Amino acid sequence: MTQSKSSRRNLVLLIAAFVIGAVAMAGLGALLVSIQGRKGEAAQYPLKVVQISDHELDPTVWGKNFPREYDSFVRTKEDKFSSSYGGSVPFDRLEKFPALKRIWAPYPFSVDYKEERGHYWAQIDQRETKRQQVVAQPGACANCHAAEAPQLIAQMGWVNFNKTPWKDLEKKFSLGSSCADCHDPQTMELRLTRPALVNALKERGIDWTQASRQEMRTYVCAQCHVEYYFKGDDKLLTFPWSKGYTAEDIEAHYDQYGFRDWVHKETGASMLKVQHPEFEMSSTGIHARSGVTCADCHMPYVREGALKVSDHWVRSPLQNIAQACLPCHRQGEEEMKQRVLTIQKKTADLLRASEAAQIDAIDAIAAAMKSGATDADLTKAREFHRRATFYWDYVAAENSTGFHSPQEAARVLALSLNYARQAQVEAVKVAKK
Repeated sequence: MTQSKSSRRNLVLLIAAFVIGAVAMAGLGALLVSIQGRKGEAAQYPLKVVQISDHELDPTVWGKNFPREYDSFVRTKEDKFSSSYGGSVPFDRLEKFPALKRIWAPYPFSVDYKEERGHYWAQIDQRETKRQQVVAQPGACANCHAAEAPQLIAQMGWVNFNKTPWKDLEKKFSLGSSCADCHDPQTMELRLTRPALVNALKERGIDWTQASRQEMRTYVCAQCHVEYYFKGDDKLLTFPWSKGYTAEDIEAHYDQYGFRDWVHKETGASMLKVQHPEFEMSSTGIHARSGVTCADCHMPYVREGALKVSDHWVRSPLQNIAQACLPCHRQGEEEMKQRVLTIQKKTADLLRASEAAQIDAIDAIAAAMKSGATDADLTKAREFHRRATFYWDYVAAENSTGFHSPQEAARVLALSLNYARQAQVEAVKVAKK
């Protein structure tokens, strides 16, 4: 009896072991089939639907071979996202911050200054801005606003392209950003296509052709997301990096050339207009020091089946916190969002304080001029006014409201506030005399 029970138990265990083994083998087989399928899927990508020529600019053609990247790239057309301090909805910044009209008077930005939209709109927004009606802009503007720029530079030459008026070139432009701006059509490797950045890096002793892929994931963005100016009568697009990337370095570069963008309408000061120094500002931040690139946050990798591709819907990480932030940060999405907004709120408060101080300085200098102060009397006040606006604009024009480098943004705005109050004090002294 006991032997019979023992035999049956052994038989049951043997059958169970066989079944478990069979299920395991079936599962392993299915896994191997899945792996092979995924490998096959990955091996077939990119698709070889068309041959992309060296002169092809149309993203829809590139998209035939790279449908995943193209599907996300076309979403840069969307302009409905709005955050507390930016987004892609083109609201009127002059209406929201009326002080800007006097701070920039009579520079074209005092006439039209809207929140920028995505890469799809680069050429469209440049063509439609009212700033085009205020001053004849040079072809140099097309370096970042038209995908056709590199080919036209090759045809016309660097100098001739830059100095030719935008209106004379406008009919040649039909695209904003294109795949060809950043990728070699044959190898798909990242590349630089804009001479201004190549020239600036060379001046800094940097050979971009020796850069790592990770470095290139920032350099391709630095072709446009930088401070720049039009140098000389030929309007050569130039990055003011001869002394470095900080606000002080760039100011020293401009002072060395005695450069000015315009003369202030109310104070007579020689002024500087900062563009969008994202590369310069972010290079001082913790992310850059940790080896994080622009693309890591604004074009994070996403998994699609067997493939890992870079999301080409270039946008604010606030729209994509899970992929943009959480691979490195262990906090939740809401916590990360509040961290960003806290930094931006403090920066925005400092920006508004600086704007108020600049208006006080403008009023004081204008009053001194009305009282009979001479240009010699107002030399110091005007110098402080120029510096106050430059340091403020270095943060105001940078598209992160301080997030790319919070401590640097606060430091620069502290300088702006100090210079604005010094301009006001100097003007009051002159008026009293």
